[in-house]
Amino acid sequence: MHIRRIHLLASLPLALSLALPAAAVAKRSQFTMFQATREVRSADPAVRAETLDEIQRFGVHWLRVLLYWRDVAPSPDSRSVPSFDETDPAAYPGWATYDRIVAGAKARGIRVLLTVTGPVPRWATRAHKDNVTRPSATRFRRFMTAVGRRYGDDIDYWSIWNEPNHPQFLGPQYIHGHPYSPKLYRQLYRAGRSGLARSGNEHDTVLMGETAPRGNSHVVAPLDFVRGSLCLTGSYHRRHGCGSLDVDGWAHHPYTTPAGPWFVSDNRDDVTIGTLSRLTRALDRARHAHAVRHRVDLYLTEFGVQSEPDPINGVSETRQAEYRSIGELIAYRNPRVRAFSQYLMRDDLPRPGTPSERYGGFESGLRHSDGSRKLAYDGFRLPLVARRTSRHRTYLWGLVRPAQGRVTVRIEYRDPGSAHWRTLKHDHSDSHGYWSSTTSYRSGRSYRVRWTAQDGTSYTGPRTRVYSR
Repeated sequence: MHIRRIHLLASLPLALSLALPAAAVAKRSQFTMFQATREVRSADPAVRAETLDEIQRFGVHWLRVLLYWRDVAPSPDSRSVPSFDETDPAAYPGWATYDRIVAGAKARGIRVLLTVTGPVPRWATRAHKDNVTRPSATRFRRFMTAVGRRYGDDIDYWSIWNEPNHPQFLGPQYIHGHPYSPKLYRQLYRAGRSGLARSGNEHDTVLMGETAPRGNSHVVAPLDFVRGSLCLTGSYHRRHGCGSLDVDGWAHHPYTTPAGPWFVSDNRDDVTIGTLSRLTRALDRARHAHAVRHRVDLYLTEFGVQSEPDPINGVSETRQAEYRSIGELIAYRNPRVRAFSQYLMRDDLPRPGTPSERYGGFESGLRHSDGSRKLAYDGFRLPLVARRTSRHRTYLWGLVRPAQGRVTVRIEYRDPGSAHWRTLKHDHSDSHGYWSSTTSYRSGRSYRVRWTAQDGTSYTGPRTRVYSR
């Protein structure tokens, strides 16, 4: 996770994709994942329980958890390798936080995607100087064997490394100006899969990637990373005799900019939410080159839209809710996307310093750092997109969380200058809670959705404006 200053640009192809009629949707659902790192790792059991309950009430059945190797290892700051059986989970002293998270999720019927990642113990790196540079693939294989033995009965979805194309988690990213982290990561990925197989979890789903969306002189761009980690750069594949990898899915973090979900980077090796086809095309080329053994689909394991008070990347609360919903629709319309994630329940805590330093974390939560709700909170429960698709028509798309089978929603509208909401129509969702409709375009009109759950509780989504891009 890293905040990025980025330029703004609109995308006509994305606008056209969002204008497609409902019949063009190639799939009926995608599963939703949630990440609330600060709360679920809290030492206060009430905070952890309250957050897991909240996620469950949303109808979300997946939780992403980052397991930091350094957190659980013995003597993580030592340059000398401790004497212990690295494949034995009982030899690792730091499982308690993760045990509580996994148990709490399991008790609520929430499945866990466990991303095992750096920072690593100092003794597990080549030079023993820091916690990210050249981790030992051999030691990682042993560690993954221990992790699999610890949690294999409760977890069957795993991911290898968080943002390995970012220097915060793996280094070096470049050597002499050429990407180097992809080579390191390929070794770690193969070692991780091998370790899980040795722990008896060889039939589990293992995701590759977890890539950050944009590259620069410090961060390897995601498509550069795909090519490098799959041995497709130049003649590397032929020279080194790289075989095909078992890849059950590619995990990616398609964050965008304050420009919104339609942002398109000038760097064609970047992949934000509006340019997912860049990544699927690259993965298809890898398949045709026999670098992977079958079609590789996408798991968008981190996504969020930052809001004010972030002075650099933040948008208004209204736009945060709207942009997040548009991002979810983009993912839903892409038949290669298997999972879509919300990153953060609460914003990161403010830090000392200037406004840009104070809000240098992530403000992508559904709640402010103090716990107060943003508009995106209700927008997550009732996502709504209103898109002008022609001179005279507006396309409406939404989702009801948590829909238990087919439900009825009330679509309301408000015209400019009016203080009152009026009923436009009632519509019915499919069995997964998704619905879509069309209506006449009216300049300045905004929309919202209301839904009453089986227990009689009524929910109202935030005001949503019509987008014409």
